Amino acid sequence: MSQPGLFDVHNRLESLSKAGDPLVFLNEKIEWSKFNGTLLLATSKDRKSAAGRKPFSALLMFKILILQSLYNLSDEQMEFQIRDRLSFMRFLGLNFEDRIPDQKTIWHYRELFTETGVIKTLFNKFNAMLDKMGLMASKGTLIDASIIEVPRQRNNRVENQKIKNGETPEEWKENPAKLCQKDVDARWVTKHGEDSFGYKMHVNADNKYKIIRKVEVTPASTHDSQVFEELLTKNTSRDVWADSAYYHKRKLLPKGFREHIHRKGKRGTPLTDFQKCKNTERSKVRCRVEHIFGHIKGRMKLFIRTIGLVRAETKIVLSSLAYNMARCVRIA
Repeated sequence: MSQPGLFDVHNRLESLSKAGDPLVFLNEKIEWSKFNGTLLLATSKDRKSAAGRKPFSALLMFKILILQSLYNLSDEQMEFQIRDRLSFMRFLGLNFEDRIPDQKTIWHYRELFTETGVIKTLFNKFNAMLDKMGLMASKGTLIDASIIEVPRQRNNRVENQKIKNGETPEEWKENPAKLCQKDVDARWVTKHGEDSFGYKMHVNADNKYKIIRKVEVTPASTHDSQVFEELLTKNTSRDVWADSAYYHKRKLLPKGFREHIHRKGKRGTPLTDFQKCKNTERSKVRCRVEHIFGHIKGRMKLFIRTIGLVRAETKIVLSSLAYNMARCVRIA
C-alpha cells in the first residue's frame, strides 16, 4: 500500500465535511478552551514527577470521554476508533504521527475525573456557556426520571437483604475478585410489571430547547418525587410540568411557581372527564422530556458498565453533557 500524501488526507477530510460530519460542527460551535481551567485544576495533583513521557492534555481526554458517550463505546473500542477514524482524529486534533491514548489511559482519566467530581462542574459550566449564547432556560420546566440499567446481579435473597441493610456478605469478603464485580449501590425496581436493575436518572429540562439544566442520579428504587425539590432551577417561566408520580409534591413548590402536574385517580375516585382532558393537555408539553430520554437511551444507547453509584453518576452526567452539546449544535 502506497504512503498517503498530504493532499490525499486533506481531500478525504474535505469529503467527510461535505458529507455532514457532525463532529466538525461540534468543534466549531463549542468553545472547548473554556473548559481548560477546570480540567487543569482537576488533574494538577495527578502528576507526581516531571520525569518521563509528557502526559496527555486533560482537554483531549475530556473530548475523548464526550465522544465515548455520544457513540456508546467501551475503552477498548474508543482506542481502536481513534486510530481508525479520520473524523475522530480531526475532532481531537490528532495527526498520524501523534501518540494515541490507549484504553488504560482512557480508564485512568475517567477515574480521575470521577474522584475529583469535575464532571458535574463541567456540566454546570457548559450550561452557563449556553446562557451566554442566548440559549437560557425558557418556557417552563420539565421534570422526569428514567431508569438506566446495569448488568444484573445474580444474588440470592440473603445476599440481597444484607446489601439493603448496608452489609457485605461474608463469602464476598473472602473473595475480593468477586466482591469487586458486585454493584451494591444499584437496586431492583418494578415498573409497569417489568423488573429493572440499576440507577435512576432524574432531570430538569427546559421546555423551549429541550436542554438538560440539572441532573441527579440515585439507585433505581428511589421514588421519582424524592428528588423533586433538588431539580428545580431558574427559568424565564415559572411553569413546571411533571407526571403523576410528583402529584403529592405540588404543594411544596416555592411561591410563584405554577404547577402542571398530572392528576391521579384513586380507588373509588376515578378522574373526571375534565381532569382527563387537562392531563391530555399537560401531556402535550410534558412529553418533550421523553424525547430526551429517548435520545440518550436510544440513539446514544446509554448503558452503565461501571460498578457503584459514584461511577454511574459520572457516566450519566457525561451522557447528559454530551447530549446538551449535540443539542446545542443542532439548534444554535
